Amino acid sequence: MTTDAGQGKYILRNIRRDESDLYWPLRLEALRTHPEAFGASYELSSKLSMSEVQDRIHNEPDDYILGAYTFDGKLAGMMGFKREYGLKLRHKGVIWGVYVSPAHRGIGLASRLLSEILERGKHLENLKQINLSVVTSNVSAKRLYEGHGFETYGIERNALEVSGQGYDEAHMTYFYSQEEMFNDKSDRS
Repeated sequence: MTTDAGQGKYILRNIRRDESDLYWPLRLEALRTHPEAFGASYELSSKLSMSEVQDRIHNEPDDYILGAYTFDGKLAGMMGFKREYGLKLRHKGVIWGVYVSPAHRGIGLASRLLSEILERGKHLENLKQINLSVVTSNVSAKRLYEGHGFETYGIERNALEVSGQGYDEAHMTYFYSQEEMFNDKSDRS
């Protein structure tokens, strides 16, 4: 858990299953207000039961949703991380479900969430890269990711379609340097 006093005093920590009542309204807000930014839809997601929502919330070192909480306990933003499953894929993770509520934008909160996930990734044995996808029209998000060292490795045309309009997605990746991986291993020795 980290506190960032310079950005409005937020507490960064994993969202717990028993906090689905905080998480789910923010997730639905994201899906409703920015349908072009997410593969999931508001229409289908809003029909999920609270037990189904709770089943989707994990709290493992390699599978979690990082939340940014105000000191009065409101959830201001979130970013999911999941390590790929399978012997040949375990070297990769994926960031998903990135959203900061409008009242908390413009102060670097998404950057803080991203930094925390990248830092945690250094401590996952044999994790070498983290991938994400971002709609190409979301220039500020793309700039955020590039500013943290993500590189675009491809553009998927018409990756998402919302109300008959296609949206392209940039597929981006962050590679941990050998130095980062080496330094983390020596920290654990």
